[in-house]
Amino acid sequence: MTTTYRTIQGDTWDNIAYKLTGSINFMTDLMAANFDHVDTVFFGAGVILNLPAVPDDTSTTLPPWRIGEGDE
Repeated sequence: MTTTYRTIQGDTWDNIAYKLTGSINFMTDLMAANFDHVDTVFFGAGVILNLPAVPDDTSTTLPPWRIGEGDE
């Protein structure tokens, strides 16, 4: 697996996490691995971010607003 990610103009933490894993839950790990950029909201193009190992359950975990959907 790639150990870095090069941002494109307008990338955000949640967007990057979703692109890489299919889940925004990876965002916390991604931010922790790139503490120097933690205050960035919108990235410019070409920022190199370190990618931590992706937990096995990341891609199958639903975001909080989707949990319980359809139970009504």
